[in-house]
Amino acid sequence: MSIILFELGGKPVLLIDLLSAVFGLTTVFLAGRNSRYNFYIGYIYTALLFFMFWQKNLYANLILQPISLGINIMGQYRWSHPKKEEESASGSGELKVSMLTWPQRGLAVVSVLVMASVWGWLMSRTSNPLPYLDCCVTALILTAQTLSALKKWDCWIAWLFVNIANLTLYLKAGLVFMPIVSCLYLINGIWSLFTWYKLYRQNA
Repeated sequence: MSIILFELGGKPVLLIDLLSAVFGLTTVFLAGRNSRYNFYIGYIYTALLFFMFWQKNLYANLILQPISLGINIMGQYRWSHPKKEEESASGSGELKVSMLTWPQRGLAVVSVLVMASVWGWLMSRTSNPLPYLDCCVTALILTAQTLSALKKWDCWIAWLFVNIANLTLYLKAGLVFMPIVSCLYLINGIWSLFTWYKLYRQNA
């Protein structure tokens, strides 16, 4: 997976970087279009990210991948096995898009801040070059993935923060290819924000 495909801005782009980008963009594109097939692509994406972060010594994001796998499995089940009152108005037996309450949003923000602070302090004792920023991204990703698994519209707000934080993380880590990919994630996130809002209004 350390095969160099080409150079961009004087930085090598590895095979695993390109594969991670392709599978990552595919899974979020499908999620934004309310397709349950995003989970199958997501399993491969998780495995690729594990090896990519291992190579780049971003340990908090590396540890995240087994947790992400568990969230993916939960999400696939929840999307296809909703309770009766949670079913989409389309009658397809799919979980409908819903929203968090304001107290729940406040709890989510506090949870991200606490998790990032504690985990960042622990990671600062390793060789991680950017412990607090790495762990902030990790906490945001966990929150966004959990909300996505529950089909909460708010997940796309979290993903927007993830993409902005990732841009900063990748640039500080000296990467060139991944910031470009993060921009594509950001565009998809904004589009999906409106797409899921329409789905929410259909079930309101």
